Amino acid sequence: MSEQNKALVRRLIEEVIGRGDFALIDELVAADYVGHSSTPETYSREGHKQFFAALRRAFPDLQITVEDQIAEGDKVVTRWTARGTHEGEFAGIPPTGKRAVMTGIYIDRFADGKLVECWTKSDDLGLLQQLGVIPVPAQTA
Repeated sequence: MSEQNKALVRRLIEEVIGRGDFALIDELVAADYVGHSSTPETYSREGHKQFFAALRRAFPDLQITVEDQIAEGDKVVTRWTARGTHEGEFAGIPPTGKRAVMTGIYIDRFADGKLVECWTKSDDLGLLQQLGVIPVPAQTA
């Protein structure tokens, strides 16, 4: 089951996030899905779709590379790197046209072959600094 769950995460990353195939969410994500992150939490499959649709509008060339995956029981941990160009509004931030790279980790939980819960930790501060929204602190000599 662990290998099947890892494959489901890869499909979500590559096909939903990477290609914008949001219809696939109906197949892979439970209706009562819960997503925990530093952005507002998501409390449904539809909320999951809306979040990734907004992300793709903000970063239409978004690509996520899976760096590592570890699975045990009903959980899959995925370390990833995302790359994209900020061409649409993102979290109230007007498009900057800047290219950004962000790293993060998903911890996904599965039940009955569907994603039911996800915990996301990502480098939001680094992203905001790359977009020029938050200044990068001066480095000391």
